[in-house]
Amino acid sequence: MYSEGIEKALRAALAAHDGQTRKCSEVVPYISHPLHVSLILARWGLEESAIQAGILHDVVEDCDDWTAERVRREFGGAVADIVAQLTEDKDLEWAERKQHAVDHVPDMSDDAVAVKAADKLHNLQSMADELRSADDQETVWEGFTETRENTLGKARELVEALEKRLDPRMGSELHDALLNVEAESGMAPAS
Repeated sequence: MYSEGIEKALRAALAAHDGQTRKCSEVVPYISHPLHVSLILARWGLEESAIQAGILHDVVEDCDDWTAERVRREFGGAVADIVAQLTEDKDLEWAERKQHAVDHVPDMSDDAVAVKAADKLHNLQSMADELRSADDQETVWEGFTETRENTLGKARELVEALEKRLDPRMGSELHDALLNVEAESGMAPAS
C-alpha cells in the first residue's frame, strides 16, 4: 500500500509525535496509535486521503509545531478538512470537548466519521488490553482525566453516534470493542 502521500504523512507523524508516549504507558510510543488507525482505515477500504488523515489526526491537537494551516499546506484540502473535523479544542474542559465530539458526528464528512471510528476503535482495543493485563485496574484508570464511569459513558455516547453513520460492519466492530472494555472493567452496558 505504498504511496508518496502516505509515506509523507508517516514521516511527518513520526517527527511530530517523537518522544510522546501513549496514555497510561511510559514505554509505548504514541506513534503506534496513528499507525494502528491507518491500518484499520486501510482494512476498511478507505481512500488515501482518509488514511493520511488517520496518520495525522492528532498532530494539530497534540504537537506544538502543527496547525490546521500547515496540514492544508503540506497535505492538501481533503486531508486538512478531515483532520480539522477531528481536532479537539484543548482550551475546553474534558466534558465539554467530549460532548462536542458526540454532538458533531452528524455533521462530519463520511471520511471524518470513519477516521473518528478507527481512532475510537484502537483506543478501546488498547484500553481493553491494558485492563486485561493490569495487576490492578485502578492504576489504568488513574491515567485518565475522568473517572471510569464518565470515561466509559462518553465512550458509549460516541460509539452510538458513530454507529448511526457507519457501514454496519464497521459499526459492529466498534460496538464489540466497547462491550469488551465494559466487560473488562466490570461495568454492565447501559440499557
